[in-house]
Amino acid sequence: FEQMEMQYFVKPGTEMEAYEFWKAKRLKWHKALGLGDANYRYHDHLNLAHYANAACDIQFNFPMGFKELEGIHSRTDFDLKSHEKYSGKKLQYFDTETQQSYVPFVVETSVGLDRMFLSILSTAYKEEKVGAEGEDAGERVVLSIPPALAPYKIAVLPLVKKDGLPEKAEEVLNMLKFDFRCYYEDKDTIGRRYRRMDAIGTPYCVTIDHQTLQDNTVTIRERDSMKQERVKMEEVKSKIQREVSIHELLKTI
Repeated sequence: FEQMEMQYFVKPGTEMEAYEFWKAKRLKWHKALGLGDANYRYHDHLNLAHYANAACDIQFNFPMGFKELEGIHSRTDFDLKSHEKYSGKKLQYFDTETQQSYVPFVVETSVGLDRMFLSILSTAYKEEKVGAEGEDAGERVVLSIPPALAPYKIAVLPLVKKDGLPEKAEEVLNMLKFDFRCYYEDKDTIGRRYRRMDAIGTPYCVTIDHQTLQDNTVTIRERDSMKQERVKMEEVKSKIQREVSIHELLKTI
């Protein structure tokens, strides 16, 4: 069990304002990941720990139902006063505006890393029946991880392993690899490679074919819809950048 915590120090009397701020902020952060707003809800604690004056959980709709994903707690001054007691050291803040010292109250957020990992995988994993796509039609396993969280952003795939296509694919790979984590593969049919990329959650495949040699265009295939679009090589980065960027995701919070 891995846990990630933040303790936010506030002036006594302002802790409930900070508590409500972090309660809303943390829910907004989770929803920004793209797992579906309806999968989250608050669960306010009715029975509080002796040191707390407010507490709630952010729950996620796991396969076994709604369970705690993150906790937000207003812990009053219990933590720092306990440290003072057992360390023999003062842990006070001097407020230059009021010219007074006080032991800060603590608002804590605590999220389970393993639980977050499970929330992503359990939501993303799908087994689907699909139409014809190469020789691998019928069913596919797809990991619909939000693109900003996917380990690999782009797979670069030459249609066949001959006729100069691998060399052209290397050119495309070299153009993209400094901006995206890319996966290169040239074994098996293109349909089977698409399926493998679906299964590991790669949101975009860029396919290099014989037309690429003629006009420098490639095919971009989107994982979830399986839709394909023909674009110029130099447009690939701008087409994909916004969709896979963690920076763009964080701007929404």
